[in-house]
Amino acid sequence: MMKLLCLGAFSLASIYYAQSYPVSEISDVLKKNASAVIRNESTVLEINKIDEIVYRNSSAITVINKDAVSFSLPKIYYEKGNSVSNIKVTVYDEKGAKIKSYSKSDFTDVAANSQGSFHSDSRMMYLSYTPTSYPYTIEFSYDQKDQNTIFIPDFTPYNDFNISLQKSSFKIINKSGINLRSKTYDSPFGFASVNVSDEDGIKLYTYQNVPAIDQEDMVPNPKKIVPKVSFSLDQFNLVGKKGSITNWKDFGVWYYNNLLTPVSASTPQIKAEIAALNLSGSTEEKVKKIYQYMQSKTRYVFVALGIGGWQPMMPDEVQKKGYGDCKGLSNYMKILLDEAGIPSYYCKVNSSSSSISFDKDFPKMGGNHIILCVPTEKGNIWLENTSQDMAYNHLSFSTTDRNVLAVKPDGIEIMETPSYSSQQNKEKQVLNIQLNPDKTITGKGKFTYTGNQYDFNLSYSGLGQTEKNSAIKNALSTLDFEKVEMSDFNNNRDLATIDFNLNFKAVNYSKMVGSSYIFRAVPIYTNSTFYQNENRNLPFENRFSYEDDYEIVYQLPVGYTIEEMPENSAVVSDFGTYKITFEKKDEKLIVKRFIQIKKGLHSKEKYNDYVSFRKKIMNADNSKILISKKS
Repeated sequence: MMKLLCLGAFSLASIYYAQSYPVSEISDVLKKNASAVIRNESTVLEINKIDEIVYRNSSAITVINKDAVSFSLPKIYYEKGNSVSNIKVTVYDEKGAKIKSYSKSDFTDVAANSQGSFHSDSRMMYLSYTPTSYPYTIEFSYDQKDQNTIFIPDFTPYNDFNISLQKSSFKIINKSGINLRSKTYDSPFGFASVNVSDEDGIKLYTYQNVPAIDQEDMVPNPKKIVPKVSFSLDQFNLVGKKGSITNWKDFGVWYYNNLLTPVSASTPQIKAEIAALNLSGSTEEKVKKIYQYMQSKTRYVFVALGIGGWQPMMPDEVQKKGYGDCKGLSNYMKILLDEAGIPSYYCKVNSSSSSISFDKDFPKMGGNHIILCVPTEKGNIWLENTSQDMAYNHLSFSTTDRNVLAVKPDGIEIMETPSYSSQQNKEKQVLNIQLNPDKTITGKGKFTYTGNQYDFNLSYSGLGQTEKNSAIKNALSTLDFEKVEMSDFNNNRDLATIDFNLNFKAVNYSKMVGSSYIFRAVPIYTNSTFYQNENRNLPFENRFSYEDDYEIVYQLPVGYTIEEMPENSAVVSDFGTYKITFEKKDEKLIVKRFIQIKKGLHSKEKYNDYVSFRKKIMNADNSKILISKKS
């Protein structure tokens, strides 16, 4: 079952006028940086037996501005077999006066996925509400009975930026006789804390007065900042399949036998596919050929049918239909490898831009994506099976540098995905630029990207020529292009590199100073703005390390010479390294620029040091060269 405190699933039944939440009662601390304030949120969780949990949910949100409208809309996520009842919604104005009430009949019921064509047993009921003024408060309460007891949600204050919380409670009444494990994860930055009480075996967890996390520059994922409490029953049910999850090994055996083995059957058609590939060479060569064959005949389509959306499609379905989701495509790839005599592991991972790993000491169901690991004598091969364009043995930034649950016949093994170094996450840029007396430049460039920087440029693969030109023009906005054309685009799916060339003309690059011209040292760079912040509230994070290596060759206009140019310079700090050099050579100026940024999570006290580091780099990038007519 999905976390019940999803975006928009908030309510509290109002009995007295004092409970209708006038906005004047919100403190200034909670209003600061907040688009919405969770006024009072309550979940009562009744565990009745191994295959029955009842959630009684109620909460109230005050919406301060339009940015939080979608967050506050009443939504109920449920699976086939769930029972939802006692739905009530009331909307109040700024002073707490009732505007309107709604019931279950006002809700719309849709499939709970927004990714286009898909098949899903996951559903969502939602209420459309268009506010006429701000602020307002929306109450929402409902009960939900669930036969799946494997998905007890974490208890967190919130999961998003610019949301504050006045009070939230999570009560657990366990009548099942099954042991319920819990683990509290404190905020590593002391941002908030959870209070725990235990009376007659009933656990009550509460948060109070938690300020909003503003989406400051480089702020980590809120999940890395706020505290949480995790829960897991020792015995559980998942759509009629019962199991235990007291340790990763036993849970892995259950997972393998109940979710993977039933969908691991090959077929004569799949056997024929492998035979037709005429595999030869090393294991690595065979895996690559199979993987790229699989990519060529499949596409990603979300599927969440059957056992809670956690069991893959049958491989013959994927083979025949040519589509599947991460589960189905990874399982199909696994069966293809099995037919070639190559073992592989089905791996659950937390896919997100900020790396989040599983707790080795607290086994529970989790993860939101599936990848494949192929062990070889030369090391593990990692396969992302949902992309038709992704390179062989390459994982994107959303799945690297974290652990995975590798499901094996004898249990789950927790394994680490690759962590790419700054040298692997690289951009190489070579520009040849003609400076013109009319303040324009014409140029040719060659760009190469690897590692995570490969990921960020992979989207060009699916674009037509006109779209490529438009996209690169927007991406390289530090130049005022009159025209730009990308050519020779190459996504090397063997080596995980992207290369392309540019032909361009840009206007207003230089400025006249009398009869001379000045222009900046580096034409194309990251156009970011950094400001000192003496009141920074949160840590900051460079989510991956990388290197940029530029060589820029300027051809001077005929009859001109370099009169002034900057000194070579370097900047070294805990955050990375930068250096830039200048060389005159005949009628040319050669500028070489190198920057290395280190991955890291840093305290708020270091933020202004980081800003100073980046400003020094920006100043060096924008340092000026003066050229004049030869006397």
